[in-house]
Amino acid sequence: MKNSERSFARRIDLTSLQLFVAVCELGSIGRAAEREFIAASAVSKRLSDLEATVDTALLYRHSRGVTLTPAGESLLHHARNVLYGLERMQGELSEYADGVRGHVRMHANMSAIVQFLPEDLGAFAREHSQIKIDLQEHLSPDVLSAVAEGTADIGICTLGIGKSSESNRATVQITQGNVPLQYRTYKEDRLVVVVPERHALADRKSVAFTEVLEWDIVSLHSGSSISLAMRAAAAQAGHPLHQRIQVTSLDAMCRMIDNGLGIGLLPDRAFELMHGVGHLRAVQLTDEWAHRELCVVARDFEALPVTTRLLVDHLCPASAKS
Repeated sequence: MKNSERSFARRIDLTSLQLFVAVCELGSIGRAAEREFIAASAVSKRLSDLEATVDTALLYRHSRGVTLTPAGESLLHHARNVLYGLERMQGELSEYADGVRGHVRMHANMSAIVQFLPEDLGAFAREHSQIKIDLQEHLSPDVLSAVAEGTADIGICTLGIGKSSESNRATVQITQGNVPLQYRTYKEDRLVVVVPERHALADRKSVAFTEVLEWDIVSLHSGSSISLAMRAAAAQAGHPLHQRIQVTSLDAMCRMIDNGLGIGLLPDRAFELMHGVGHLRAVQLTDEWAHRELCVVARDFEALPVTTRLLVDHLCPASAKS
């Protein structure tokens, strides 16, 4: 670290950064002071000192509160990363004191959680019982955002780019917003059309999505990777997508389909695991985009903590050997 960088680091006060983030989140110095149990004048003084430290205005002050300057937007992004890093450090060190040797924060989409992660995480936990895994289910776009913002160490999601031509040994670069991310292939699945067993498509071995568009659709919520893919394919075909019902779980979708409320798209293994939920058939979808990759995403795999890299290597063993 250069002398100028050391000097800057010493002049930045963490309490001032916390108060700055609070003011940005609430849009008001007064409300931030109330939340943080500190006098508004003290908050204002710390913000002024912070602006003097960085030698630029961070906030526009007006009668209704405050708004961020472009420099303030940049500082807010970095301040959140710094404060989140400190929270992680505190949490992980406290877990070492409690005998836990590591902590992985992980977000994943429904397809990964339903089809693959129970077995894979169970096997990992049996081998590494003192590594704690915090797993949250989110839509694929939200998984990417969480990794980009640093609120998740790794994510598993569908990237919406179809099956990659890259080897599954490769670490591939993508961008979320302005943040570069890396991904490795975790698993593959294929979407199938789920229909009642007496439906006109039930005896078909395969079907193109253009034929599916003739029927009412029971779909997952609009931000899910499957819904996004369906809407894109319908738009490309120039045909409306008749989404009659939207649900938030795979078993709810199957029950709706079983009761004649439409047909739907599910990953093939997820449908196998849903076996017994109604009298249903799965028909293979022939479109190329129906063959999907689930990917493990991180900011930088090499920069991950050792415990997180252990989990990534367990989930993507081909990448670990390359």
